[in-house]
Amino acid sequence: MSTGPDQERVFWSSPTGLALGVFLFIVGVLLWLEHRAHILGALPLLLPLLICVGMHFFLHGRHNGHGSHGDQSQKGDRDAQ
Repeated sequence: MSTGPDQERVFWSSPTGLALGVFLFIVGVLLWLEHRAHILGALPLLLPLLICVGMHFFLHGRHNGHGSHGDQSQKGDRDAQ
């Protein structure tokens, strides 16, 4: 498949991208094999942290994020003046 001057090549399908992908895969496997006990040992500590961050992002949508507490009553007071 040839690419013309108006077509962009995807990085991951180039030889450099494929080599980088293979390299990152091998590094990931080696890190997993050597540090599996550390990663799995830290999982119980990371799970509550991930839950707190997830709750923060997903539950703030119910009241329009930070700084909107009480803005409705103040906005009405400013409009009346």
